[in-house]
Amino acid sequence: MKAMFYDAFGRTPTIETLPDPEPGEGGVVIEVGATGICRSDWHGWMGHDPDIGLPHVPGHELAGRIVAIGRDVRRFAIGDRVTVPFVSGCGRCGTCHSGNQQICPSQFQPGFTHWGSFAQYVALDFADTNLVALPDSVDDATAASLGCRFATSFRAVVDQARLKPGEWIAVHGCGGVGLSAIMIAAALGAHPIAIDLADDKLAFARECGAVATVNAADVPSVVEAVREITGGGAHVSIDALGHPTTCFNSIQNLRRRGRHVQIGLMVGDEATPRIPMAQVIGHELEIYGSHGMQAWRYDAMLAMLESGRIAPGALIGRRIALAEGIDALTGMGTSDAVGLSVITDLG
Repeated sequence: MKAMFYDAFGRTPTIETLPDPEPGEGGVVIEVGATGICRSDWHGWMGHDPDIGLPHVPGHELAGRIVAIGRDVRRFAIGDRVTVPFVSGCGRCGTCHSGNQQICPSQFQPGFTHWGSFAQYVALDFADTNLVALPDSVDDATAASLGCRFATSFRAVVDQARLKPGEWIAVHGCGGVGLSAIMIAAALGAHPIAIDLADDKLAFARECGAVATVNAADVPSVVEAVREITGGGAHVSIDALGHPTTCFNSIQNLRRRGRHVQIGLMVGDEATPRIPMAQVIGHELEIYGSHGMQAWRYDAMLAMLESGRIAPGALIGRRIALAEGIDALTGMGTSDAVGLSVITDLG
């Protein structure tokens, strides 16, 4: 198979011909129809993820068709179109039995703990627990865009933040995660505020449902700008970027008893950001993380998609070939591109 491959962190990947994968006893092999390029892939390539061993094939947002199946798989068959959460549970531990496969201590992550989907084929373990059957109405590119950014945002907004119609939600960072959160929040009848440094991203955020925007470079205080727009602070706020400043602002711009959800990753020297703890205590704020979404929750997200309430495919900015994915991946640390890049040509 053709695959994007690197054998050193930070070194430009190459397109190589590698052996086709084989399914484990409880796993499958997917012929990849589309795979999204995510900032998490960039973090992995940079060496920020301790789970990645070298050499490596990245890629964790995927959709495709089953072409090989392990002997213990019962719920799926060759030919089925499927996607998978980027965090997959083992299905056997107490955490999985509680329904929280997204934080399974023995989790399988394509593109991180195992070789991923920037390839013609990818092997996935724990298939019966984690695969999600795709309706014919959802194409591979749209399904791939759900796998990390959109699903993580869905869980963050719907399950973690418990966002209600009429509430204000501030979204710090208008990349794929932030735009997904804005679209989902608007579909729920809430009032999203988009915060970013780029006017083109803020304009796109309005197309996705933001009712107000804040360019952080143009205001003396992002926190005061949000408080003014909302009449006292957001009910919910999300750091969709992952930076000490956006994390701090996201917590500080909340109204009393507000809810902050941290989606954006913070690594290295930024892994332990400053938090306005006196405000957390005095205003009884709630702080949550959001790490993927369980396969069994995809039904709710797909139902909203099929009803037309959300349109994640509208967030796709570019559909590219596997070789073009090299520049898209390595440039992600400095890219100001609007929308998502999805590899749809794996040949």
